[in-house]
Amino acid sequence: MLTDAERAKAADILIAAGGARKQAVQLSTTWPHIEIADSYAISTLVMQRRVAAGSRLIGHKVGLTSKAMQRSSQIDEPDFGFLLDGMLIADGADVAHADYCLPRVEIELAFVLGKRLIGPGIGLTDVLRATEYVVPAIEIVDARIQDPRRIVDTVADNGAAAGIVTGGRPIGPMDVDLRWVGGIMYRNAQIEETGVAAGVLGHPALGVAWLANKLGAYGTALEPGHLVLAGSFTRVVMARKGDTLHADFGPLGGIAVRFV
Repeated sequence: MLTDAERAKAADILIAAGGARKQAVQLSTTWPHIEIADSYAISTLVMQRRVAAGSRLIGHKVGLTSKAMQRSSQIDEPDFGFLLDGMLIADGADVAHADYCLPRVEIELAFVLGKRLIGPGIGLTDVLRATEYVVPAIEIVDARIQDPRRIVDTVADNGAAAGIVTGGRPIGPMDVDLRWVGGIMYRNAQIEETGVAAGVLGHPALGVAWLANKLGAYGTALEPGHLVLAGSFTRVVMARKGDTLHADFGPLGGIAVRFV
């Protein structure tokens, strides 16, 4: 377990890496005794510093929702990170590739809450009742820490959350069977990845339920108006300078972002 001073130093390193767009040495190398509880404390500290500097918390992301990813990361549950208003990117926008260390993209569903959710005991139907609408999303992920990363590095780095693009056609959470919402990720008109939302724990709303229960253990709620990225149902796609990344969600529409 890290000391408070070590956690504060780790937060300094991550903030500096993000500002300089230069990956830092793995925290697990600097502090081999780091634990997952330290990682969440570090990511929370980074979020609190950014909020104190003027950012606004708008929700959370859930990651590592597939069993394959959990096995490769040597964990037995998903992870989460914080979403801030500065991460929001308009559908179709040009973003500067130089604003990131090593940007990649994933496609997922974003749940926008209409009611407060706090665990324990939150299940699938609780999430569906509390959700105002669901919308297609592209998440930009950007590791501020060098490879090879351990799960403690990724969690401390806010789950690599870096940007959120939403668009397409919002739908009610029970208007369609969300398990079978499909997504196709194109890079420069070439298909790179495909998947269906059932790949997120069997139902994407279960990612939100897991998060509500995880945060509830600390007395923290998911608040009305907050956005929750429920977890990717494709592998990440690298984003190179000049690339246009377009996600097609069929009847839910499409969204895109271009790296310039």
